[in-house]
Amino acid sequence: MKHLVILGHGTGGTIIAAKMRQRLAEKDWRITVIDRDWQHHYQPGWLFIPFGIYTAADCVKPKSKFVPPGVTLVLDEITEIDPVKKQVKTRRDTYAYDWLVVATGARIMPDEVEGMAEGMGRDIHTFYSQEGAVALYDQLKYFNKGRVVINIAELPFKCPVAPLEFAFMADWFFTKNGVRKNIEIELVTPLSAAFTKPVAAGILGQICEEKNIKVTPNYQIAQVDVANKVIKSYGDQEVPYDLLVAIPPNFGAQIIIDSGMGDPMGYVDTDHHTLKAKNYDYVYVVGDATNVPTSKAGAVAHYEADTIVDNLVREIDGQPPWPNYDGHAT
Repeated sequence: MKHLVILGHGTGGTIIAAKMRQRLAEKDWRITVIDRDWQHHYQPGWLFIPFGIYTAADCVKPKSKFVPPGVTLVLDEITEIDPVKKQVKTRRDTYAYDWLVVATGARIMPDEVEGMAEGMGRDIHTFYSQEGAVALYDQLKYFNKGRVVINIAELPFKCPVAPLEFAFMADWFFTKNGVRKNIEIELVTPLSAAFTKPVAAGILGQICEEKNIKVTPNYQIAQVDVANKVIKSYGDQEVPYDLLVAIPPNFGAQIIIDSGMGDPMGYVDTDHHTLKAKNYDYVYVVGDATNVPTSKAGAVAHYEADTIVDNLVREIDGQPPWPNYDGHAT
């Protein structure tokens, strides 16, 4: 019996497991998904936690809820991926595979910016983790005066529109609480404008002006001066804050780095159109784990999953993969 192994049971891994189980005969193929966490996090929901719209419980469900019949979910920590031997080791077992799907996602790395981790949880918070979003809720609840700075450390980062959404929601939240006139909101970004695409950037930039949200573009953060509550750029441009809402650097999974399968940031070199790993046979990559130049977002993982499912079936049937992924996002 042949074996499809999927590393990660987030959005991309979950969709591929479900769709491949429909496409492959159970008598011929086993499907195993390996993940260390029993919880499935609805990451877009974290944006709403700081404003009291969602709670942490609203954004979590057991991963077992999304495992279709005929798919095995293994809760274990991956310790090694060997694409030459075509096997994956975990703390408790070794899994040989015929085909591998890497769906290991991305993570935030505040330690990559000098001073950021030191202030995290005090005057620095992030909604890019569940714990951070909950802590930010406690911080915002009675915040009634000062400077709120939303800083994007570097590219790429998950959900490119989320920092701007946070700024708009902060404007609404403080207005609702009757304190907006006492609060400055500033979006500090490495992008050249409020958003990536020119038409959207123009419209969204205008909305920022209307809402009195300052946008500071082309900002490359070098460090956070926690004592003086200032972020500093490589060009010595300083931005003071009372509350820093940080989007730290995003890296791929550590196991990708440890296994030598990724670039220095832990992203797998992936064909932009077939979504097959460039340097390894019998390996496909989905979602945030790729270095494909499109958004790191759940919608992207969904569209990529459709391409990967079709291409896995084609290759299993002895056909070449279709280069039909076009970077589509929602």
